[in-house]
Parts: sequence; C-alpha cells; structure tokens
Amino acid sequence: MEQQKNKFLEDLGVKLGNHEDKDSILREYECHIDEMILENFQCTEEELMNLFISRLGSPEEIAEAWREELTVTPSNMKWLFILLNICFFLGGSFLTLAHNLFRWDWLTVVWEQLTATPTLIAFLYLFFWALLGYEIGRGFGHGGRKLLQKTFLLSLIPNLMLMVLTVFHIIPNSWFAPLLTKTFIIACIVLTMFLYPICLLGYRWGRKASI
Repeated sequence: MEQQKNKFLEDLGVKLGNHEDKDSILREYECHIDEMILENFQCTEEELMNLFISRLGSPEEIAEAWREELTVTPSNMKWLFILLNICFFLGGSFLTLAHNLFRWDWLTVVWEQLTATPTLIAFLYLFFWALLGYEIGRGFGHGGRKLLQKTFLLSLIPNLMLMVLTVFHIIPNSWFAPLLTKTFIIACIVLTMFLYPICLLGYRWGRKASI
C-alpha cells in the first residue's frame, strides 16, 4: 500500500514540476491518500491505485488542474471579495441616503420590504462570507489560509466603520428605523463574531472540494 501511495505522489511531484505550491499540494494529497488507504485497507495494490485515480484523478490531470489555478492569483481573489463587500455597503448606503433624503414612493416600498426581512438579509450576508472562504479554499487549497485571513480582515473594515459611525451617532440612528433596535444591534455584534468561523468552515469545505 505504501508503495502505491509513494508511486502516485512521486508521479504527481514530477508532473507538478516547479509549481510554487508543490510541497503543500503533495502534503494535501498525501493526507487524502492516507484516508483512502484506511478506508480501503482490504483492497489489493492494483485496486488502490485505480481508486486513487478514480477519486483524485491521474497525476497528469491533477497537475494540469493546479497549473490552471495559477491564473487566479491570490491578489485578484482577495481584492475581488473586498470590492464585493464594499459594493454591498455602498449600495446599502446609497439606498439609505436616498430613502431618507428624497422619500420617493417606489424607494419607500423597497425600503419597507428590506427592513421587514432582517433575518433573510443576515443569512444572505453570512452566505457571502461562507462563499469567500469556500472559493479561497477551492482555489488555493492548503496554501490559502493566510490569504483567507488577510482577505477577511480587509473585507471587515466597512463593517467596523459602519458600526463606529452608528454608535457615535455620526450617522443618524433614525435613518435605519425600524431596523436599529437593541435586539438587532446585539444580533449584529454576535453575527460579526461568527463571521471568521463561518469563513473558516467555508474554506475547509472548499479545500476538500479542490481534491
């Protein structure tokens, strides 16, 4: 069994060539192969090798997939999610400002519909953070943990700024009526505390999906 495992990893190492994440990729696949060996210890060596290829792909296919991943750079991925989060806040800010300054009938209807479903909005926002972790895990595997941390911290800046502006009444609290209740504020604080664990769960799920 060890012989088949070593052969698979050796072939994969050759096919990866000088890939910058070669060591972490090999470690990741070694962990998955070890799990497969434990689950299928009764298989013959030939059956094991076929199992490796059927579940993971051939060394050639894996190496090709990882070469394609290099076209998605960590920097691009990081700024994509940061800009998406900023867009959410700019969109929300524009909607809040327009609703309170212009009082357009159609905008009032939209505002009332949104403020009537705070739970749905919260779950959709949590899904965004889970997606952030998932895409980084799927795109960068084991080497994406630091990227996740940097992206999370930078993406969180608009959230913290809004909290500060609201708490110190720089933004009038009446603008957020009827959302800004004590219950809603506590819920926001609790959800913010859970954002990174949710990102991390998404990252682990994505990392598994990349194999």
